[in-house]
Amino acid sequence: MLNLHHVPTREPGSRRTLVVLHGLGDSHEGWTWLPAELDLPWLNYVFVDAPDPHFGGYSWFALRIDEAQGPGIVGDGVERSRRCLLDLVASLVASGVPASEIALLGFSQGCLMAIDAGLRSPDPLAAIVGISGWVDQPARLAAEAPASARKVPVLITHGTGDEVVPIERVRPLARELQAAGFDVAWQEFEKEHTVAGRAEILFIRRFLESAFGMPPVKARRGSGGAAD
Repeated sequence: MLNLHHVPTREPGSRRTLVVLHGLGDSHEGWTWLPAELDLPWLNYVFVDAPDPHFGGYSWFALRIDEAQGPGIVGDGVERSRRCLLDLVASLVASGVPASEIALLGFSQGCLMAIDAGLRSPDPLAAIVGISGWVDQPARLAAEAPASARKVPVLITHGTGDEVVPIERVRPLARELQAAGFDVAWQEFEKEHTVAGRAEILFIRRFLESAFGMPPVKARRGSGGAAD
């Protein structure tokens, strides 16, 4: 069972929910800044710890590191974590939150899992946001995803200076999803393997507002950040 941390909406009665997936070696605690920075009063948050312990944090799947190609997947951790996340979505739906009011957001490993699980959901989600990660086997994902997944808005952001997951590796994977008919928006930022402060946070906020059909919230000053 996954460890969950809930942050309720500031607007009682709203069921709109963002499920947040951290990166390798991190935990939900590394993302507790997100609700204040996104500043979307109608949004509930479910922060998830990955299932496997990893040097004081958690991991979604085992990795091997290739300096030229970036991280590669070892074992069946992706499939196992996918089942856990789809079970989580199903439990949210059973609790009264429609799939159409659930979005997934993930960073690095969490980005891969948000896309991998989110596009396989039997009922289409509201949106998927992937930050500084990559896509596992996009051709297989396209073959296994339900037809309704092609309508789910997906935002993938990446840094031009990312040395952990090189952007040259990720661009063609995003294009492959687009060519398969998925509604994928790709956005590059001048950043490394992190979140690009307010610029990226505001971009994600506008995307979520549009995906949930909500009017824009007036921006306020602040800054965001994330661990690897």
